[in-house]
Amino acid sequence: MQEPLVSAVSINPSELKAEPDPVFAAHRGGKMEIAATIPLENRDDLSIAYTPGVARVCSAIAAEPALFDEYTWASRTVAVVTDGTAVLGLGNIGPRAAMPVMEGKAVLFKQFGGIDAVPICLDTTDPDEIVETVARLAPSFGGINLEDISAPRCFAIEAMLAERLDIPVFHDDQHGTAVVATAALENAARLTGRDLADLRVVVSGAGAAGVAVTKMLLAAGVGDIAVADSRGIIHLGRENLTLVKSELATLTNRAGLTGSIEDALEGADVFVGLSSGQVPESAVATMAPDSFIFAMANPDPEVHPDVAHKYAAVVATGRSDYPNQINNVLAFPGIFRGALDVRATSITEGMKLAAADALAAVVADELRADHIIPSPFDPRVAPAVASAVSSAARAEGVARA
Repeated sequence: MQEPLVSAVSINPSELKAEPDPVFAAHRGGKMEIAATIPLENRDDLSIAYTPGVARVCSAIAAEPALFDEYTWASRTVAVVTDGTAVLGLGNIGPRAAMPVMEGKAVLFKQFGGIDAVPICLDTTDPDEIVETVARLAPSFGGINLEDISAPRCFAIEAMLAERLDIPVFHDDQHGTAVVATAALENAARLTGRDLADLRVVVSGAGAAGVAVTKMLLAAGVGDIAVADSRGIIHLGRENLTLVKSELATLTNRAGLTGSIEDALEGADVFVGLSSGQVPESAVATMAPDSFIFAMANPDPEVHPDVAHKYAAVVATGRSDYPNQINNVLAFPGIFRGALDVRATSITEGMKLAAADALAAVVADELRADHIIPSPFDPRVAPAVASAVSSAARAEGVARA
């Protein structure tokens, strides 16, 4: 998971004036700008970039709409859309306060995927209004990256947009996390000589990331998963389940476990933390020998790494100051790069699994307990993920190029 850009503490503006803060200094005026890709130095340049020359291109597109992708930036541009209701580590802070995060996402798209991205913070939390707004904006973009929208609304918003649009729609909090976590688990299993089918996993959290990670791990071949929320293990006999959790109950918990997360952890091979709930050391101690602990809450992992290392063969977190960071930037730039390269109409489950496999393969020959996932700065990552995603898009019939 991604980590907070700043701590969620109150800031006194007078303090910033008295002693400049390097974080605020870096953000002053925003973190991105629009830059021209052609010269604008004389009258001829202006006549080509704008009137009268641009009219020829507009007329050509009007006559042959397929030229739109070739002669505008839309086919290499993504909208980063939020309503500010679930901003990383900060919660429901609203659209304006969310803008620095969306700008950050946009510059990550550019740096790691070579993709232009435009941050869009919407002043509504109504799912229908969000869908309608994004759908009306969609002709200006090659893809839609939904970001920091609270569950369960995020599920419906993504589904409605995916149904309505013919360009990729991707909720990164769900699927980016799922891709990276799946790749990490594949390599942890490879490192220790185990098969995914033999693993029993416990997922803490049934929000956006928890649901997506669970579904992808099952699709990747994990043997069984028990998902726990604040009320304990999700199972078919539990009352008052939401529609999303009812679906989870039908997909998971083949062992028929009930009770608390502590009950689920007894004998479990893997813990995947996607909530803020702390897990006591006494419960961690009951896990199977040589277990894997992926404690991804930020800034405080569900299991502190010092505790996790006492019991686990492999430990991962969502933090950049510990090894094996589960960081979404390993996934979304390459996924969108691959999807845009073939002008995909959607991002399928097969494309996500291909991204996870490719990400894992980047370091498959370099595995150590503290190196089961690449660094975000590994230049091999985005090209490998993009290539796998493009190939999967063609194989699944959603590529247009």
